[in-house]
Amino acid sequence: MNVPSATATQTQNQTAATAAPQTVDYQSFLRLLVAEMKNQDPTSPMESTDYVAQLATFSQVEQSVQINTKLDQILQASALAQAGSLVGREITSADGSITGKVAEVRLYSDGVMAVLESGDKIPVGPGVVIR
Repeated sequence: MNVPSATATQTQNQTAATAAPQTVDYQSFLRLLVAEMKNQDPTSPMESTDYVAQLATFSQVEQSVQINTKLDQILQASALAQAGSLVGREITSADGSITGKVAEVRLYSDGVMAVLESGDKIPVGPGVVIR
């Protein structure tokens, strides 16, 4: 989750921040909270319960990000284990035009590619036959 800087000195380095995305942590939250307190309307100050609610929301978001990261790691490990089981098996492409024995498997962010002993490559997906 990207959050723009809250202080003036960080705003000057905004081009550097654009190149490297910032992650939100408790220090960032506290900086935002202090900036919010400094810039609030003195005639209508924020209630303390609002601060607690913001902290609870921030904590929930941080936990969700951590859960998503762990789920991504689990999915990658599962895909790698499944891909490894294809080596040595015969595979036929979805259109039936390419058939051969799998020599290696490459795992990409958008799926699995089976490399045959002949050098042909078959994306593993719906319609592919594995024997």
